[in-house]
Amino acid sequence: MGVAEDFNTFCSRLMISKRDVISARAGLITRRLNLDYWDTDSKDVHSIYTGSYGRGTAIGTTSDVDLIFKLPWRLHTQYDAHAGNGQSALLQSIRNAIKKTYTITDIGADGQIVQVPFDDGIVFEVVPGFEYSDGSFLFPNANDNGAWKTTNPRPEIAAITEMDRLCNSNLKWLCRMARAWKNQWDVPIGGLLIDTLAFQFIRDWTYRDKSFLYYDFMSRDFFDFMANQSDSKSYWLSPGAGQYVWKKGNFQYKATRCRNISVEAIQYASKGMTWSSKQAWRSIYGSGYPD
Repeated sequence: MGVAEDFNTFCSRLMISKRDVISARAGLITRRLNLDYWDTDSKDVHSIYTGSYGRGTAIGTTSDVDLIFKLPWRLHTQYDAHAGNGQSALLQSIRNAIKKTYTITDIGADGQIVQVPFDDGIVFEVVPGFEYSDGSFLFPNANDNGAWKTTNPRPEIAAITEMDRLCNSNLKWLCRMARAWKNQWDVPIGGLLIDTLAFQFIRDWTYRDKSFLYYDFMSRDFFDFMANQSDSKSYWLSPGAGQYVWKKGNFQYKATRCRNISVEAIQYASKGMTWSSKQAWRSIYGSGYPD
């Protein structure tokens, strides 16, 4: 196979295979919370997917599914006036509600989320939130005696979806490939920062609307873009929402190494050294890349 076929195969292997399972579980969680807080048994209203799953950039090895559940504002008044840590009390309330449906699952409430783990490795991270008129959410942070924080995932989802449309679906594929690289190289970078940097890169990339035939160049140029981010920079602004996305560690060094390996892989291919080229890409992206 050629470069285009190899990258096409690689990308197809990154896709999530349990969407029906995830949807069914999200529906049951939403229904349970709707029964307790809205007096309705709907499986879809008042909840939205967020995180990489919501942005459409998650890969098959992703275990976390982020879900925001919208609560009535009267509960904010109640828990804001709660004696002690009202944010922790709210998370415990959400935890207890979900346990009515998933009685065996070891559900935990800590920090800013309620975790609902399943035996197959999928973990739902449920965030209760109060929606503002602009679509952003106020949510509880139980750390350090409790506080309220805001998040605005919808503009990020919309911006990434629109850019993906403009660049022939290449943005989301790039985000997924970067996650495979992160896993293969143990890169200290979060999912939203991957998506933010991929968005910034592909927005100005000359070949952004091309096919899989250009994915070797896209890989090389994206790693170069990552490698040239300032080491002193501590945050970037997310697409659409402009929220701060903080750096977890120095990813530039590993990006530099993989840019150099990408150059070698492209040179091998140009000389007809197909096996060497494939091995170079596999060293970057892992065994999902065809051998």
